[in-house]
Amino acid sequence: MAAARRAAGLLPLLLSSPSRARLPHRQALALTPPLLRPHRLYSHSPKPSSSAAFSAFASASNGAPAGRARELHLYNTKSRRKELFQPRVPGGEVGMYVCGVTPYDDSHIGHARAYVAFDVLYRYLRYLDHKVRYVRNFTDIDDKIIARANQLGEDPFSLSKRYSDDFLSDMANLHCLPPSVEPRVSDHIDQIINMIKQIIDNDCAYAIGGDVYFSVENFPEYGDLSGRKLDDNRAGERVAVDERKKNPADFALWKAAKDGEPSWDSPWGPGRPGWHIECSAMSAHYLGHSFDIHGGGEDLIFPHHENEIAQSRAACCDSSINYWIHNGFVNVNSQKMSKSLGNFVTIRKVTELYHPLALRMFLLGTHYRSPINYTIEQLNVASDRLYYTYQTLQDCEESCQQHQSKAGDPLPVNTTNCIQKLHDEFETSMSDDLHTSVALAAISEPLKVMNDLLHTRKGKKQEKRLESLSAMEEKIRMVLSVLGLLPSSYYEALQQLREKALRRASMTEEQVLQKIEERTSARKAKQYEKSDEIRKELAAVGIALMDGPDGTTWRPSVPLSEQGVVAST
Repeated sequence: MAAARRAAGLLPLLLSSPSRARLPHRQALALTPPLLRPHRLYSHSPKPSSSAAFSAFASASNGAPAGRARELHLYNTKSRRKELFQPRVPGGEVGMYVCGVTPYDDSHIGHARAYVAFDVLYRYLRYLDHKVRYVRNFTDIDDKIIARANQLGEDPFSLSKRYSDDFLSDMANLHCLPPSVEPRVSDHIDQIINMIKQIIDNDCAYAIGGDVYFSVENFPEYGDLSGRKLDDNRAGERVAVDERKKNPADFALWKAAKDGEPSWDSPWGPGRPGWHIECSAMSAHYLGHSFDIHGGGEDLIFPHHENEIAQSRAACCDSSINYWIHNGFVNVNSQKMSKSLGNFVTIRKVTELYHPLALRMFLLGTHYRSPINYTIEQLNVASDRLYYTYQTLQDCEESCQQHQSKAGDPLPVNTTNCIQKLHDEFETSMSDDLHTSVALAAISEPLKVMNDLLHTRKGKKQEKRLESLSAMEEKIRMVLSVLGLLPSSYYEALQQLREKALRRASMTEEQVLQKIEERTSARKAKQYEKSDEIRKELAAVGIALMDGPDGTTWRPSVPLSEQGVVAST
């Protein structure tokens, strides 16, 4: 069993870590702000904490400069380089605005990719002791919502509310923390109208027949974010070209009302906001005209974020955002995901067969700025890796459940080195523009060490074995918490992963157990060919059998036909 678990841990591609600067030793949980500090939830009595044993190691100093690796560097789309993150107000609240969804359909894995990426940034900023005000909006009135509502014969606001609620449920399942504020466009019409009036007063917009357009020629900085020249720009994707516009690149701030569509009164007549103005108005309302971070998908760089900058600075010349951060695209089987290609994958479709945290682990296995290729094979790898991780930590909990460490007892040197190495690699990789794939790879060696301590004859004889297990489990828990991969219970998560595996295999647990009994009978009768056939039959559908002193058990695994693909990656 131990060999099987160790082998499972080697399935994913483990990235090599860059050279690490040594950090000052610090107690693991002391580094984690209270809001992120993981809570132990057990189906049994919790074991006593080993932090006392660990603190003796953690309080030692190796002379490294304090806080060196905790300097966060982020890639800024506007400057096109990585920059040291420095809050606008030192010691104050970090303001972060991330463009939210237009809720007219089920959310897809592209949404999952974006909001998991910014959830990790949110969590890591808090880990670094920053207070963060995180704003993520809902565009609850839009051309797409109106078209879908008309198609379904539904009220637009009812439709957007329904899909907004579904989105929030998806985000909770993916362990995305709730933002500080989640404003809706329909609740901020006054702020939008006031900003449009200010833009007109500053001679950067004009009204025609109830519509209001932003004049890009009156804003010389237009194109700085995307690097586009004005001659290369085109109208925003969500609006048809209007011949009345002074320049084809001018975009709508306010749209005149049409029959049967929601509208609000304004100085230019009844209408509703254009697509871009909402984010400028709501970010200014909740974070001020200048704040730290604005984020979203790479597809939003132009026109949406380019237009946001123009609007915000036209309304308030002092408006500025220090860091523009964007995540990369999602492809499906090496093709761009789109409804027209029939490869549009929703979050709910994935989580019917896979644990939501398996999807999250898959997404974190690629750097957030790189394109990610969604395949079932890689999702199976992520699910298998998650099971291996939780099984190791669950075994550790069970072994240490009744153990009480003695305060002040030092841990073995190899244990303290393993923990410090994990700590260094985690902070260094995360502080280097959130390299989550490297942070995930960093827990592989501690998990292998833990399995050796748990299951091998040599490991079971090691000095301070249980203290070492407890300290390593505590450190890995902290890493999983910051990555949003810490379940409330390892046991419950393992059960859920098993249930999903059975669903993928189109089997019940009773059917698997029956196959195990058939195989056991075949082995007793020395029918080894039949025994092997049963094992291979189950392996083909992602059910691995493990023989041990207490009999045969099963666990989810990568289907047999995919293991060659995994080994070659």
